[in-house]
Amino acid sequence: MLATERQDMICRLVAERGSVTTPELMAALDASESTIRRDLAALNRMRKVVRVHGGACAPKKHMVIQDSSVAQKRTVNLSAKERIATYAATLVKPDDFVYIDAGSSTMQLVEALAEPGATYVTNSLPHALALLSKGFKTYLLGGMVKPVTEAVVGEDAIASLERLHFTVGFWGTNGISLEAGFTTPELSEAKVKEVSIRHTQSAYILADSSKFDQVSLVTFAPFDSASIICDHVDQDSAYSNAENIVDLEEEHQ
Repeated sequence: MLATERQDMICRLVAERGSVTTPELMAALDASESTIRRDLAALNRMRKVVRVHGGACAPKKHMVIQDSSVAQKRTVNLSAKERIATYAATLVKPDDFVYIDAGSSTMQLVEALAEPGATYVTNSLPHALALLSKGFKTYLLGGMVKPVTEAVVGEDAIASLERLHFTVGFWGTNGISLEAGFTTPELSEAKVKEVSIRHTQSAYILADSSKFDQVSLVTFAPFDSASIICDHVDQDSAYSNAENIVDLEEEHQ
């Protein structure tokens, strides 16, 4: 077995179990202790595993502690966001009552939308303007505008959402985790996301593959509360068998 193949198997075992001992790896890979030690040292340098006394464990999930500005996020993973948005736009049907969350992924959705028969509600100033420019019937939630993300948040926005019931909705997220669910850095924006998802029949998270195994400060919904539309899912990851993921790479095959 090549070293790269052996190391891939080590990463897979660590990801599945959280931690493994050196004897367990020796038995699973039919390799000597010195070989396993060299592999663990190499993987530790690459930050794929954390080497500990007697074995290895999975690295801690990356923590996202603050939002980037809308302008900064617009060009990140742009092709993946465009692909996700194109698919998501096909889910909007005539007479739908649609909620669209603030964010760069959902802005790509707004640009891809082509259904004039639906009614749109958003908590994003730029989204509302873009929807209006298309001639769509548009409602903007009232409340305080958060400067960094240009999202409307606060008690007035929450009060409005409590009276509304959407047929379909779309949200961005800063992180996706099986344990932590969907997360975002700021409490007031998380609350708007939480309430709007609860008031939606068919909820979709728009997220490129970089969002998996990222955890931010506030959970706004559990992992199984919405479907995830993403560009692709690593088939060796813990998410490969999740029933609520629409993998566009797999759909295309």
